[in-house]
Amino acid sequence: MKKLSTLLFALCVAFSAQSAVANADVAPTSDTAKVQKYRGFGAPRYQVSFSAEYAYNRTFAHFSNFNVHALMPINPHFELQAQAQFSTQNYHTGAVILRPKFDLPAGQLFLETELMYRAVARSRMSDLTTAVSVGYRMDYVSFNIGFCSRVISDWDRDWHSEQEYIAEPFNLLYRLEVFARPQQNPWNISVTASNIDDFQMERMWQPIFGLNGQYDIDQHWRVSLQGQIKPAGMFHLHATLYSAYVRAGFMYRF
Repeated sequence: MKKLSTLLFALCVAFSAQSAVANADVAPTSDTAKVQKYRGFGAPRYQVSFSAEYAYNRTFAHFSNFNVHALMPINPHFELQAQAQFSTQNYHTGAVILRPKFDLPAGQLFLETELMYRAVARSRMSDLTTAVSVGYRMDYVSFNIGFCSRVISDWDRDWHSEQEYIAEPFNLLYRLEVFARPQQNPWNISVTASNIDDFQMERMWQPIFGLNGQYDIDQHWRVSLQGQIKPAGMFHLHATLYSAYVRAGFMYRF
């Protein structure tokens, strides 16, 4: 009887172990899969990041910028992004982006409404840009296209005059980013071609090219390194370098 009890106990333990292994191999539920997919396209976690950059352009020569970003996912289908840049050349930029998102069977569709303001204190000028775009992203690519409007004005202008500001009611906006790894990968490298970045919206014939790298240290910390060049005369017979920067920073995800 004792031997039979021991044998039954051994069989129960073996059956339990086999069931545990089988359950571990079962695919995650649809809700879990949706969460994993969503984290791959925008990470539904509050984020804050800081970075510093060395930059050069033909107008200001050598200078530095200091940047801060915040991402606030209000719900799985809507997020708010805010960012600011402070430059040693005495101009400062702030931007707010509203981004509704819609999951598709493959990838994600998103809309962006952006308001960007630059205070060029060194020249006592303001640069206000508004933009609307639609985009699509999946594991290895992200693309959006839209239009933006710009108003440049003098701080000392006569507000009763229409002759002391410049208005550009329509400019094409575009951005293409291609990744070496799926976007949810702990490390990644990407290249971009666009006429916008976090703190500028250029005219459609002045593209900006970038190379970006990032590495997730753990679930909370990420480090990043970015480089960018902007040639002048890109759509003409001769292109020359106008500006370039190298940016390094870190991000914390709550």
